[in-house]
Amino acid sequence: MSERTGHEPSGGSGDESRELRKSSSGKRGGGGDPGSRGRTTIADGVVEKIAGLAARDVVGVHAMGSGLSRTFGAVRDRVPGGQKSNATRGVKAEVGEVQTALDLEIVVDYGVSIGDVARAVRENVISAVERMTGLEVVEVNIAVSDVKLPEDEEDEPEPRLQ
Repeated sequence: MSERTGHEPSGGSGDESRELRKSSSGKRGGGGDPGSRGRTTIADGVVEKIAGLAARDVVGVHAMGSGLSRTFGAVRDRVPGGQKSNATRGVKAEVGEVQTALDLEIVVDYGVSIGDVARAVRENVISAVERMTGLEVVEVNIAVSDVKLPEDEEDEPEPRLQ
């Protein structure tokens, strides 16, 4: 499929190929805002990183993802070349041309109001994603998969070798 640039093809042969011509001043013709010439696409992973970092900034969020995904993530972090960013763990984004929807899985600290934490996560994630990407966030679904108890051991087991 060919694109039109706002310039007529030279020769009037009906040729659909794109040809860019310069004006006599050496600048491109066509008016309008230079920032609107072209298309910007944002990958799902970009939105996932922004949302993951924004969610982790909320007080009361202990971690992102289920226990199983955190365990696999810890193993993946130790394998050379197998590292996926921790920022995207527990976040799934569906990105369209102008909108996005997010699913987050979080672990909350014991003693906090889950409703308050979920509300704060939604507000922070929506604000960050919309500000940085310009996409409209249509929904942020939050699944609380665990509660971090004060007496729980750390997620990372101690190494066996000393």
